[in-house]
Amino acid sequence: MASRGRKRKAEAAVVATTEKREKLANGGEGVEEATIVIEHCTSRVYGRNAAALSQALRLEAPELPVKVNPAKPRRGSFEVTLLRPDGSSAELWTGIKKGPPRKLKFPEPQEVVEELKKYLS
Repeated sequence: MASRGRKRKAEAAVVATTEKREKLANGGEGVEEATIVIEHCTSRVYGRNAAALSQALRLEAPELPVKVNPAKPRRGSFEVTLLRPDGSSAELWTGIKKGPPRKLKFPEPQEVVEELKKYLS
């Protein structure tokens, strides 16, 4: 029999972790311009894909700064988020729930660029 209250604590921890991560990504203060944040696990495969993706995003939107792992990344994570100046955020890609195989965790750079265009227009 499962103990009571455990599920609520887990949900609260997930929300708190997400808020903390966004706050750290913002540098603890409001963002004055839109910023793209790429969070990826520190293994080599993830890093290679993040580099290719950040390069594609910088070519497509040179006016937007791209931050890679501004805070300690979660294990097995690969996410791309657009942080807006008003404090809201839009998830452009998340590979956390995708896979196996591992290659499903990584987006094609063009897919993320298309998502970014939707949010910027």
